[in-house]
Amino acid sequence: PAPAPVGGQASRPEPAGLKREGLTGRVSRELWASRGFGPVGLSAQPRPRRPPRWLRGFSSELLPWAEGWWPSWAGSVLRRAERAAALPSSVTQSHIWPQKSPLQTIGEEQTQNPYTELLVLKAHHDIVRFLVQLDEYRFASAGDDGIVVVWNAQTGEKLLELNGHTQKITALITFPSLEACEEKNQLILTASSDRTVILWDCDTGRQVRKVSCFQSTVKCLIVLQRLDVWLSGGNDLCVWNRKLDLLCKTSHLSDTVIFQLVAPTEESLEWDILEIKRLLDHQDNILSLVNVNDLSFITGSHVGEMIIWDILDWTMQACECNFWDPSPQLDTQQEIKLCQKPNDISIHHFTWDEENVFAAVGRGLYVYNLQMKRVIACQKTAHDSSVLHVAKLPNRQLISCSEDGSVRIWELREKQQLAVEPVPTGFFNMWGFGRVNKQASQPIKKQQENATPCSLELIGDLIGHSSSVEMFLYFEDHGLVTCSADHLIILWKNGERESGLRSLKLFQKLEENGDLYLAV
Repeated sequence: PAPAPVGGQASRPEPAGLKREGLTGRVSRELWASRGFGPVGLSAQPRPRRPPRWLRGFSSELLPWAEGWWPSWAGSVLRRAERAAALPSSVTQSHIWPQKSPLQTIGEEQTQNPYTELLVLKAHHDIVRFLVQLDEYRFASAGDDGIVVVWNAQTGEKLLELNGHTQKITALITFPSLEACEEKNQLILTASSDRTVILWDCDTGRQVRKVSCFQSTVKCLIVLQRLDVWLSGGNDLCVWNRKLDLLCKTSHLSDTVIFQLVAPTEESLEWDILEIKRLLDHQDNILSLVNVNDLSFITGSHVGEMIIWDILDWTMQACECNFWDPSPQLDTQQEIKLCQKPNDISIHHFTWDEENVFAAVGRGLYVYNLQMKRVIACQKTAHDSSVLHVAKLPNRQLISCSEDGSVRIWELREKQQLAVEPVPTGFFNMWGFGRVNKQASQPIKKQQENATPCSLELIGDLIGHSSSVEMFLYFEDHGLVTCSADHLIILWKNGERESGLRSLKLFQKLEENGDLYLAV
């Protein structure tokens, strides 16, 4: 007989033919009820997710797994399976299930991956898109729920929650105080789709000032600390001071333009923005821009063009358009238009060091040497989906995150040169048996010249998010922080370091209580 309803509510009937024997033994009535099938009323527990169509005909013992215990890697597999179920039978399985994936994998024993512990932080109710480091132990997060949360990077404690926006946040940036200023409170600026910008005090959680005179959504913010001003970019470009007074602005922006900000002088007491040059060398929209040094900056476009510009005369220093194949090819533009989708070659993000530029291009990672002006290493399929963020770490390491929900750690290594084939000598060489075939050796020599001198080797794969990982932060002492479309933030900790800290705290506590006895 069906169990009696709880609290006067009708209970959900148990599915016909569904056993209570799980994969590891008998499932208790409490666990069964928590999954939504027991005597618990419909309003007492949230409705569990239904399994996909392709899984509903499988063994009933797999149903509890399908009801919510999703592995972090199962998303892409389930999407492929659902697409396969919707296709006609005439379509072969090879169109959905590739025979061999070019994605580099790593085993469970990730000996070079230090991040063996994780801490899940829950505070947001929508996609978390932005992270910004406040100091050595604090960071702030923001996303589509319009909330800004300040966290302790060491303990994962939620310090502050800043509420002031009514729509999703579109930009987040720190606003450092001047060195001469006595007040050293940490300030941040947030922009939102509600067409407002708010200045926050992260030490107190107080809303310092708010601007709501924008005609369109502000999509980016930048601070010029030397001039103590900040800029907002949307349909127009505006310059503001610390008191959030508008200093000057431009007209409607339609092209890629280089502007010069003119500060007040004795002759002119007003701020002004002057147009210097329009950049017309890109064939499509520019998605990423970064300053490399005091002499050059780099732009990346939707069709995979990377251009290095001279800051002094605004001329093009170098251009790289062969990210899909580092070796020179004929008719590469025609080939890429026929064989590649635009998202497969879009440059989403840049990072750099003194020698190289690291580019997230489509699903791949590319290392471009500034001195050699060529790609020296690449991983064409670093992730299953587009790479959204990349950062350089010490010890020639690189971290990338992707729409596929993974965070991967790479190491830049130099390839070992192939040994030169010795010149054959002896009896057989007298009759030509050991003579080197020059025609056969020419393609090999050409291949060695075009090959990249370095490689990106996978040394760590962090699986914890169930959806797209938007970006991450790196703390030298506190590990890695990632944010995702699954509404979660994860602190990835160095397991060996955390274990040592716990042991040290334990010994200190025992010593304080007088319970520590040292062996003589």
